[in-house]
Amino acid sequence: MSPKPENEKTTCTKRMADIEAALTEKTKLAETYFSQLRFARADLENLQKHMQKRIEEGVTTEKAKLIMQILTVAEEVDLALDHAKKAQNSSPIEGLEMISKKLWKIISCEGLCSIEAIGRPFNPHRHEAVLEIETCDCPEGMVVQEVRKGYLLNGEVLRPSLVNVSCSPSSVKVKKVNEK
Repeated sequence: MSPKPENEKTTCTKRMADIEAALTEKTKLAETYFSQLRFARADLENLQKHMQKRIEEGVTTEKAKLIMQILTVAEEVDLALDHAKKAQNSSPIEGLEMISKKLWKIISCEGLCSIEAIGRPFNPHRHEAVLEIETCDCPEGMVVQEVRKGYLLNGEVLRPSLVNVSCSPSSVKVKKVNEK
């Protein structure tokens, strides 16, 4: 009778070892799956962030295109308004003023603002020089006249200002002035 309990004990120990081995194997498999799940989740989050960034960039680009088109209309309305004021015909002036104010309000609410140029140093990132004007009235490299307004959209240049920039008179002229 004693061989039976010993045999059962061996069988139980063997079964226990098999169960522990299977449990260890399943635990490793579960850890592998869990690790893969974490990596997949991180990849998904990165993809979502990347897609959100691309969507925002697309919206910004399309918004800039739209504002450029509206900007052209707003400037043409301003030109028509100036022309109507010179002709002293008051009936269209009031309507044009209302349209102009509404257009400028709409595009300024979207982040558009004009670039201040006159009296400021020439900045190649914000200004486009059209002409250099010789003058003694202001230092060299200053914007003395704005040919066409420039605009910023949310702090970035949408369209640079076309400007005339001061330069010092030629040295021959300076000598003649100093000699007198």
